[in-house]
Amino acid sequence: MMMSEQNTLYDRLGGYDAIAAVVNNLLPRLMSDSQLGRFWENRGDDGIAREKQLLIDFLCANAGGAVLYTGRDNSTSHRGMGISEQDWTCFISHLKDTLNHFQVPDSEKGDVLTFIESTKVDIVE
Repeated sequence: MMMSEQNTLYDRLGGYDAIAAVVNNLLPRLMSDSQLGRFWENRGDDGIAREKQLLIDFLCANAGGAVLYTGRDNSTSHRGMGISEQDWTCFISHLKDTLNHFQVPDSEKGDVLTFIESTKVDIVE
């Protein structure tokens, strides 16, 4: 493996399985949250499973993994959902809890949070 490939965030996080584990921990937190749960109300299991897979693919691809993301862009995906600044803050809190649960090192945690924060402009209305 080339040195540059070893230094991708994808590899530093542990690859596909580690990112999938984070998503599998994070989504139930979000769905059961009294503030954020409304975004998953009346969603079927199949739709939630598809959303979970798209999130895994999105994160893997953006972290430098050889994964193809076939979903829509963030602006299109989140338009009209009414995601507020308070919703975003709550989401970030759950994300931090999930990263801490997996004992993600501070450097990688910082890189994840920096990337996620960069998506805020396309998500919060």
